Amino acid sequence: MCGIVGYVGEEDATPILLHGLQKLEYRGYDSAGIAIRYHSENPKIFKAIGKLNNLVDTVRGKDTKSNYGIGHTRWSTHGRADNINNSHPHCSDDYEVIGVHNGIIENYQELKDKLYGQGYRFYSETDTEVLIKLVDYYLKKYNIGPVDAINKMMVRTSGSFAVALMFKKYPNQVWFAKKGSPLIVAKGQDGCYLASDVPAILKYSNQVYYVADYESGCITNDGVKFFDLNGDDITPKKQLKTIEWKAAASDKGKYPHYMIKEIEEQPTAIRETLDAYISNNQIDFSNVGLTLEQLKNFNAIYVFGCGSAYHAGLVGQYIYENITGINVRVDLASEFKYRHYNLRENSLAIIISQSGETKDSHEALLKCKSLGVKTLAIVNVKDSTIARDADYVAYTYAGPEIAVATTKAYSCQLIVMYLLAILIAHAKEKITKEEYQELISEVQSIPNKVAKIVEDKEPLQHLATRFSNKRDVFFIGRGVDYALCMEGSLKFKEITYIHSEAYAAGELKHGTLSLIEHGVAVVAVATQPDLLEKSVSNMVEVKSREGSVVAVTTEDNQMEKNSKYQIYVPNINYLFTPSLTIIPLQLLAYYTSLDKGIDPDKPKNLAKSVTVE
Repeated sequence: MCGIVGYVGEEDATPILLHGLQKLEYRGYDSAGIAIRYHSENPKIFKAIGKLNNLVDTVRGKDTKSNYGIGHTRWSTHGRADNINNSHPHCSDDYEVIGVHNGIIENYQELKDKLYGQGYRFYSETDTEVLIKLVDYYLKKYNIGPVDAINKMMVRTSGSFAVALMFKKYPNQVWFAKKGSPLIVAKGQDGCYLASDVPAILKYSNQVYYVADYESGCITNDGVKFFDLNGDDITPKKQLKTIEWKAAASDKGKYPHYMIKEIEEQPTAIRETLDAYISNNQIDFSNVGLTLEQLKNFNAIYVFGCGSAYHAGLVGQYIYENITGINVRVDLASEFKYRHYNLRENSLAIIISQSGETKDSHEALLKCKSLGVKTLAIVNVKDSTIARDADYVAYTYAGPEIAVATTKAYSCQLIVMYLLAILIAHAKEKITKEEYQELISEVQSIPNKVAKIVEDKEPLQHLATRFSNKRDVFFIGRGVDYALCMEGSLKFKEITYIHSEAYAAGELKHGTLSLIEHGVAVVAVATQPDLLEKSVSNMVEVKSREGSVVAVTTEDNQMEKNSKYQIYVPNINYLFTPSLTIIPLQLLAYYTSLDKGIDPDKPKNLAKSVTVE
């Protein structure tokens, strides 16, 4: 969601803040701003609607001499996006407190009414301005310092937030606090930094502190201090964590967009994830903390995620039920927390999230733990909130993923789901030793097969030109192909802005066929041997109504008679075809986006890390 950066040091703060914001653009935003100050001089605030380049243009030629400051990219939750008064940073009327905020203050209207009664007035429609002025109110009413004013604010507010604050009476300091939204701080050679996410500060330091809920603190040129809700100094208790990502990994390099870079990185990302969990041709989850005995005793699995992570769970469901004999239930995390179904004893809850900060998924994890169910997190970011709170953690090794539409992280999530399913089936003796080794061998073949698909992408560029003028695109499949179609459809609508839907192919006759007419594009994924004839019948139904069928299948199937266009992927065990069939669908979405003149890295209205409900 919103991006936050902060810096205190002896270097010029402005380029550091702008660099940090540029590294956080993937989170999605509609405006950007910075507040800067040079020692005890008066602070300056610069804001701009739209892209970060507009903010760069705004500060160009201005006096931006500064040695500390805070910056923000805003993803609108309260107030119109096209009103610059709603952009961050926000400030009190006398500039005593200036701040930026990521999250949602749920009781902001109640707090706003209270502050109105104390003589405060408001220039924006945001909950953030209320938050900043609440800190200002406590600061002045009780004649206290920043740590006590911030703690009073944290106790009084409902919702989630990460805030960075500057106080007029406390030069050369940036204060921070957190509840529910991600925030990290770090000390580098030339000062101290804070940010919503690692890429913003990785250029300057890979040693970070993770701010916990209800902690506040301060960065100065000399270091970092942390305080608890009582105002006690807890700095000695905090542990530095090393970020293993390289700064260059979050750069586009030779690529025009992050999305195509990350699509082409999938063979490497998948291979590294496989290597983390396979040793001597044996699946080893000892680093996760799960033993064969534990896996043997689980009698139910619940999977939770949002967006693409949810779709990875749906793919997993078919595989788990096919080879483990365990009942699996997959739910949207955003729905689960409001549901009231019973979770079985001796069950495992799997929470999937690329960022490890997805608010709804974290809430699902906490609910499962409160019900006594063991939790396993599948995440890409070490020491993220979900990783810290789960009983077990299986990391994916996708590296930094910057494009909003996930590609390589989704593919790595599938790999972890496959390996866990195979290991459970082995532990429960649902497969023979020979079948166990065959399945491992098949999974290990995925990186090379993905590489082959990526290398032969020219036909998809041509096919994309046929899609860019479509109003509607449908994705159909049966079994695990249907779960894959849901991800393919999501990828397509995310970055092309073309309406697309995924349907179980057998449901065409229950209403969807009424939408099929001349020229309507239908992408039919057909890889499951037992369902192939039925899938072909569905293609014929579409063709007979003059729909344009694109068949996605494996090389040993011939679809020329049943479809207008064909996309073939290498042969593989039918359980693992989603890892191959998703690649051309990612590429089709990417090239269609380009043909329409859309930036695929930054689709409108979307954010990479959804940290609000």
